[in-house]
Order: sequence, then structure tokens, then C-alpha cells
Amino acid sequence: MKTIGLIGGMSWESTSTYYNLINEGIKQNLGGLHSAKIAMYSVDFDEIEKLQRQGGWQETASLLGDAAKSVEAAGADFLLICTNTMHKVADEIGSSVSIPLLHIADATAQQLSKDEMKRVGLLGTRFTMEQDFYKKRLHENHGIEVLTPEEADRQVMHDIIYKELCLGIINDESRELVLKIIDSLRKQGAECIILGCTEIPLLVKQKHTEVPLYDTTAIHAGAAVNYALLND
Repeated sequence: MKTIGLIGGMSWESTSTYYNLINEGIKQNLGGLHSAKIAMYSVDFDEIEKLQRQGGWQETASLLGDAAKSVEAAGADFLLICTNTMHKVADEIGSSVSIPLLHIADATAQQLSKDEMKRVGLLGTRFTMEQDFYKKRLHENHGIEVLTPEEADRQVMHDIIYKELCLGIINDESRELVLKIIDSLRKQGAECIILGCTEIPLLVKQKHTEVPLYDTTAIHAGAAVNYALLND
């Protein structure tokens, strides 16, 4: 079994989900008392969030690159960034270490392609929904058309993530707002919805809607389990 490297803490609520899902996946595959070999560096999200707001992406890349080096030094065989938004600097983080980086958008795209999904709605932070680092990768590398909400709905989604979900607040009224945004994307032709922020599945689950949801946290964690067990 390979050792899984995790850069977490963005936020710690969703990182704990990664930890649980990865260990459950290893247990389901190997049985008995098996659990995952994990080396994790958990950052202080307050530092990262302030840099995000200020546009200090190179500074975040430097911080997370140092975290990646620590994870590699701790014995990790490959690396996951436990957040969608910070994949904006995935190339910089990946180049700071010699171990492979499993990209969350690639893992999600592989599942979408397997299910023959070609036109998808994307929910996440404003950074993820509005900038090209995620949408462009899905479109150019995997041939998937990406729809995003209207500007006002993007702001609603962003605020729910940072002001509620990252603080561990689960609000029923916010869930209804997100479900309306999902329905709007469905009406625009989205075949499914990517929950492109690792906190969104804390609020919205498949039982809440008939529109297929792709939980990037679960997909990414599953990809980590498969890679950890590959050729072992």
C-alpha cells in the first residue's frame, strides 16, 4: 500500500471527510484491521483565505508548496490537495515535489466520462466558477462543457461556502437556495452538477435532488484509495 499525502485544512471540516472516506475505502478493499497510510499537513485556512481575497495566489502557492515538501519528507508516495479552489496553483505545488499529484478535476472528469456526461453544471467558490483553471481543464483535457450559475447566484454560493460551510454551519434555508441554483442549471441543459467545492456535500446530498450530483470530495478520495492500492 502506498502512503497517501494530504494537504488539508481548507477547510478542516472537509479534510476530516477525506480522512474518513479514504480509511473506509481501504477497509472495504483490504478488510480486517487495515487502514490507510496517510501523511497529512493541515494548514491554517485563515492565512490562505486572506491571501485568496487579496489575490495573493503566488503566496498561497509558496505556502502550499512548502506543505507539499513536508508531506513528501514524511514519506508520502503521492499527493492530494484537499480543496478544489487551491487547484488554481496545482502546477506550482506539484512542481515543488517529486511525487505525483492527483488532480481533483481529472479524477472528477474521469468519472463524468465513464458516465457519458458531456454538459455539466459547476458549483464552487467564485474563484472556481469564474476562473479558467478548473473549467478549462475539464473542457480542453476531457471534452466536457461546463455551465456556471448567473453572477448573483455565484455570489450566493460563494457566501454560503465561506460564511457558513467553512465554519461548520449547516443551514436549511441555504440548502434550498443551492437547490434552486441546481434547478436553474438543469433548465439550462446541465445533465448533472459538479459539487466543485469540498464543503458543498456537507450541505447538499443526492437525496435532496433528482439531478445527478458529483461529489468531488468522494471522487477524489476514491481515486486516492485506488492509486494507493495500484500494483500492490
